[in-house]
Amino acid sequence: MRYGYWMPVFGGWLRNVPDEGMDASWDYTKKLAQRSEALGYDLSLIAELNMNDIKGVGAPTLDAWSTAAALAAVTETLELMVAVRPNFHHPALFAKAAANIDQISGGRLALNVVSSWWADEAKRYGLQFDQHDDRYARTSEWLNMVEGLWAEEEFDFSGKFYAADKAICSPKPVKHPTIYAGGESEAAKTLIANQCDAYVMHGDPASAIAPKIADMAARREAAGKPPMQYGMAAYAIVRDSEAEAQRELARITEVSELPAGYDNFDQWLSGTQLEREMKIHEYSVSNRGLRPNLVGTPEQLRERIEEYEAAGLDLLLLQMSPQAEEMERFSEQVMRPKN
Repeated sequence: MRYGYWMPVFGGWLRNVPDEGMDASWDYTKKLAQRSEALGYDLSLIAELNMNDIKGVGAPTLDAWSTAAALAAVTETLELMVAVRPNFHHPALFAKAAANIDQISGGRLALNVVSSWWADEAKRYGLQFDQHDDRYARTSEWLNMVEGLWAEEEFDFSGKFYAADKAICSPKPVKHPTIYAGGESEAAKTLIANQCDAYVMHGDPASAIAPKIADMAARREAAGKPPMQYGMAAYAIVRDSEAEAQRELARITEVSELPAGYDNFDQWLSGTQLEREMKIHEYSVSNRGLRPNLVGTPEQLRERIEEYEAAGLDLLLLQMSPQAEEMERFSEQVMRPKN
């Protein structure tokens, strides 16, 4: 299993806890990234939103791509999986900027391609927001153009959304960045099986993840492509006793009144085609992070992680709070247990 974590660009992950002790700042982000390398974490996912969907739209949120460029220069081993929304980035200009960040990092850049879900954000910034399947059509064309610029000396393209005439991207990436993407609709799965390298999923029990991996593996084989990588989001709570872990779980999920970010959560639900019903009590943690049940003692977490490995999962994308302290605990007790 590879261990990754969500960079807390929103100042935390808990919608019911206003202050988690990890501000959305460059100083915190730099220190966390550098410490995570020493702790043995493989990857960090840097989410991209211009407004804060965790703490409320007016709360601070770090820009993903300038943060990624800065982290590329101050880290050495960490894979930087940076989210990108095609409707927010022209593919030719993006290909140039991303290649430069990959050069700065020495070949550690990866993309998490997200077909945008937040209609209000796009409207506020004056950008196009397509209907669900059209978003994936745009993403497919966007990927074709980015890949072409990275592969060819001069690139011509003419499509529904984008065009290029002898466009140049030089220097090119050190190596081809891994393309991660997620989605549960038919349009999403078709795109990912044909054009991406890795499938990332919202949190679910291992019994639900196994058939998803099997389905994507079959689609990938049918497309004549090499095997994919598989990742999943999860929120982790590790404590010395199960009772302690359950007390922490109760603290973060208790809802006395709907916080500032609830409207964004409601928009997200209306803009997705999820295979399983979201429940309001899961609102407290994003990306169905509590469903994997990585809550308990170190021994319990290691047993559950082994179940995911048996299901074919390669990568855990972890959220914790407060991130720095909990990542230390998770690394010591779960990733590197004492014999």
